This record gives sequence, structure tokens and C-alpha cells, in this order.
Amino acid sequence: MNIFLTGASSGIGQALAKEFAANGATLGLVARREDKLKELIAELPNPELHTAIVCDVTDRDRLIEEARKFDAACGSVDIAIACAGISVGVKTQYREDLDVFDKVFDTNVFAMASTFHAFIDPMIKRRRGTLVGIASVAGIRGLPGSEAYCASKSAAITYCESLRVEMQKYDIKVVTISPGFVRTPLTAHNPYKMPFIMEPEAFAKEAVKVIMAGKKYATIPWEMGVLSKILRLIPNWLFDKILASRKQKPRSGTTGTPKTGKQPGSTPVVDKTEEAK
Repeated sequence: MNIFLTGASSGIGQALAKEFAANGATLGLVARREDKLKELIAELPNPELHTAIVCDVTDRDRLIEEARKFDAACGSVDIAIACAGISVGVKTQYREDLDVFDKVFDTNVFAMASTFHAFIDPMIKRRRGTLVGIASVAGIRGLPGSEAYCASKSAAITYCESLRVEMQKYDIKVVTISPGFVRTPLTAHNPYKMPFIMEPEAFAKEAVKVIMAGKKYATIPWEMGVLSKILRLIPNWLFDKILASRKQKPRSGTTGTPKTGKQPGSTPVVDKTEEAK
């Protein structure tokens, strides 16, 4: 089983790499940080089978090139997982945050499409394959202070749904996984409560089961799936009231919600840690 996985250097992506390797998979692991990839591969069973692919997923042409090179080198990719993602506080009120908005969508949505694009034609020819998009329960409804992240994950969910219907006639599976809260470097700084938070290893075990079963959509853990269904049903007036007092993720480069007007030195600098949540 050959797997191409973006966002492999930390968090959910790293945990998925370890779980798939433990199940005998050969991996093409993508991230920007070569040192982290090498450390990860050294920890995996049969490290000589795995390939470190140093690439920024927002470099579309390079990502597609590297994906196709790995596909040719391993014989054929069975599963392509778009796991790279960033989460950062964004407020449309600030002009500089619009640039961060672009970066969030570049990583969370457009890089997912680029990853899948590289494998669709080869999978159509073979009439088999699985494309996996890591979304988030944050894509179910908008959360204050997380405008870009929520919008990007909502886009990822509906994008994968559209693609799933398109690909079914070619016997290609498209799996969407929406994690709840997973204990990663990014969630470590969330200033709000995180119900049903999971360790990345526990998430990865459940995610691998979902992927191998070819499920169309899954929320992990299941408790967050129930909660997300409830969130869909809550009327807007009640949703707004509940969320009005919720603490918000700070804008990147700041230590908290800024005052009105651009603050000196507060231009957001996106931490492109490869995380799904």
C-alpha cells in the first residue's frame, strides 16, 4: 500500500504517518521542514521504504511535480491524503489580515485540490484509488475570530463532497474526515474549552479505520459528530447568543484581540505548521 501524505512533519499528519507505517504502508511524506521529516522517517518501521519530500504545499507546480514523481517511483499511489493545514486567528476588520486569509485558503483548500489533481488522472486510468481530505468540525458553523479557518474548512468539506460525486464513476473513493479537537502544537494555545479533545495517536487509529473502510464522511471523535449535528440545528439567534462570549484565537503575531485600528508591529505572521486542527 503506497500513500502520499502532506503535512507530515507534526500533529495529525505525523500521527497518521506512524499509524500507516505500523500497518505496513510505504509513505511519501510531504512537509517544509526536512529535519522533521528525517526524524520522523528514522522512527518508522522499515525507514528505507519511505520518502521525505521537502515542499511547500502552496507551491502548486512543485507539489504536483513531486506527487507525480512519487507515484512513478512507487508504482502507483493507492491513497493520497491532503492533511496540511494552518489555523490562525483572523479578523476581516484589519487589512493585513486579508493577506493571512489568502494564506489560509492557499494551504487548507487550494493545496488540497493540487494534491488531488496530481493523482486523479493516474487513478482514473487504474480505476482505483482513494483521495482523503482532512477538514474540521470548524467547517460546520462559523466561529468568531476564526473567520478564515472556518471558511476554509467549510470549503474543504463541500469541495470533497463535489469531487466525491464526480469520482464515483471511476471507482475512486473520496473520504472526508472532520477532526474535532486534537492535542497538537496549534490547539495548545487555544484560549477556549475544547470538549472531547483527543491525542493525535488515538485520532490516527480511528482515521485509518475510516480511510481503509472507504467511508464518505466521518467526524472523529464520534461525540463531536453528534455535537456538530446539534450545531447545525441550533437557530441563529441562539447560536449567536452562545458564541458571543466565547474566547477567540489571537491574531497571529499578536497576544490577544487588538484594539480598533492597525497596531504597530501587529502584522500577522502565519505559522505554517502542518496541522489539520
